[in-house]
Amino acid sequence: MVIFYVLIGLILLAAFYGVGIYNRLVKLKTLVAEAWSGIDVLLKKRYDLIPNLVEMVKGYATHEKETFESVTKSRSQAQNATTVEGQQAAENQLNKSLLNLFAVAEQYPELKANENFLSLQKELSVVESDIEKSRRYYNGTTRDYNILIDSFPSNIIAGMTNFTKASFFEIDTEAERKNPQVKF
Repeated sequence: MVIFYVLIGLILLAAFYGVGIYNRLVKLKTLVAEAWSGIDVLLKKRYDLIPNLVEMVKGYATHEKETFESVTKSRSQAQNATTVEGQQAAENQLNKSLLNLFAVAEQYPELKANENFLSLQKELSVVESDIEKSRRYYNGTTRDYNILIDSFPSNIIAGMTNFTKASFFEIDTEAERKNPQVKF
């Protein structure tokens, strides 16, 4: 009879442990989604600034049509990305386009001195810094979630309940790892 109670106790203990792991997986998955939402909000804010920057530079550099079209196209692709990998690729392209836009702006001293342009530039710099912080938070929560999915015995629970690893939000090339310079 004692063995029966010990066995029931062990089964209950294992069940509670499994529920605890499952709840931790749910919590971390929710944190990953919340972190991605934070990045998404900041990217939207950034995308809203870009047309204003393009219009400011257009007013001074009307012959740089290709640069303006590249920024507009890259912005559109970034806004329409639906996966972490797609967003990552679109952001890399948008960063390249913005660097080209700022290179064009560099050629116009009166633009660099324009108060509205300086204000937009400062706001973009703040948003870029916030995006960097949000990416770090997202990658940190993704790391914790992925570790739990890969670790024993939680990997058994994760496999049984269809939890899958999340993707990190990373920059692909060394040149793209550099923060875009918006300083004039």
